[in-house]
Amino acid sequence: MSFVRSAVCGLGAGAAGTVAMDLLWYVRYKRGGGATPFLEWEFASAPTTWEDAGAPAKIFKLLYETATHNELPASQIQAASNLMHWAYGSQWGAVLGIAVGSPSSLRRLQGPLFGALVWLSSYVSVPIAGFYKPIWSYDLKTLWDDLSAHLVYGAATAAAFWTTRKS
Repeated sequence: MSFVRSAVCGLGAGAAGTVAMDLLWYVRYKRGGGATPFLEWEFASAPTTWEDAGAPAKIFKLLYETATHNELPASQIQAASNLMHWAYGSQWGAVLGIAVGSPSSLRRLQGPLFGALVWLSSYVSVPIAGFYKPIWSYDLKTLWDDLSAHLVYGAATAAAFWTTRKS
């Protein structure tokens, strides 16, 4: 498989992995008593101030303002959050596609290990940017919930990439 094809197939696989991870988070939300339908939950309204925004929105704001030298208004928090969330999951899929090179080279444990790598990279890079606390500041349940969701992401991304082997 060519470099470009591996990257493109990986992008799609990363989007599929993002859906799988979000479905796990949604099932947990529903078990906790949540009642919002999936698509409404997935693209829920965001806070109205940057101070209350989540890490994905803040990272997008940083990237946008660094690139354009223009301030991103708070009215764009929801769009920034959704765009960053989906772009992040998809671009990591491209990294998997490029690293593995071909779906036939993929091994069973690489998916969950890949998910763990994505999880760990977030707990290294995002605190450096000032948008997360250091990993040791979180309780084990929070870390496990997040890690297990990323294991699902990794497994689903790898499975989706593997399906491109015949196309």
